[in-house]
Amino acid sequence: LMMWTEFRHGAPAFDIAGGAFEGKETRFGIGASSNFSVATTLTSTGAVNSFLSSYTGFGGGIAMLGMQLGEIAPGGVGSGLYGILVMAVIAVFLAGLMVGRTPEYLGKKIGTRQIKFAACYILITPALVLCFTGVAMALPTPVNSLTNSGAHGFSEILYAYTSGANNNGSAFAGLNADTQWFNTSIGVAMLLGRFLPMVFVLALAGSLAEQKPVPATAGTLRTDKPLFSGLLVGTIMIVAGLTYFPALALGPLAEGLAS
Repeated sequence: LMMWTEFRHGAPAFDIAGGAFEGKETRFGIGASSNFSVATTLTSTGAVNSFLSSYTGFGGGIAMLGMQLGEIAPGGVGSGLYGILVMAVIAVFLAGLMVGRTPEYLGKKIGTRQIKFAACYILITPALVLCFTGVAMALPTPVNSLTNSGAHGFSEILYAYTSGANNNGSAFAGLNADTQWFNTSIGVAMLLGRFLPMVFVLALAGSLAEQKPVPATAGTLRTDKPLFSGLLVGTIMIVAGLTYFPALALGPLAEGLAS
């Protein structure tokens, strides 16, 4: 009787039954589709077995966050390795600031020059993603390509630039990106987001190669201990994750909390 009453009054009990299967194949199911999405966006594969636009707000946000962190867990081909190494350099630098000594990593001093290269690497991709997303939302024409409005529509555009600039290639679906604006802007995001970080990483590697190794001392931060692992994870979440947090709050987080 209660279920029939809910149905008569338009309660969501019957409306959302099986709703999570939208955009997914029954041979994979919800769980396998979600795992596949996380695995491919974290490794810059770009393959999909379900429509990401049909995911919940939080589900789509996890796919975006994996790319925005730099595809470093477990890591994209090539980019994942140097991405985690740059984060390790930043983590060692922050540890050095906390104890008041010059940071070292793998026997090399981390000075001003090295941190500038690492900072440029970290900033270039978020700058491209967030600036292009903001401009696309502000212009009158690009929003006509949206299938959805509100937070979900914002997520469509945010995902498009995140995927393009972060060497992934997957699509959120729902966005008609075959327009002059999106073809041009996403192409520029791909070009700069995929090649400029390599320049900064090579410059960082060259600056470290010029140095002579310094012997480890009692004050050297051991990078093979759980303390450094925790510091590295914290650095990734704070430095990379919080950079995108305002945009995620306007898109997938707002959608997830409103649903």
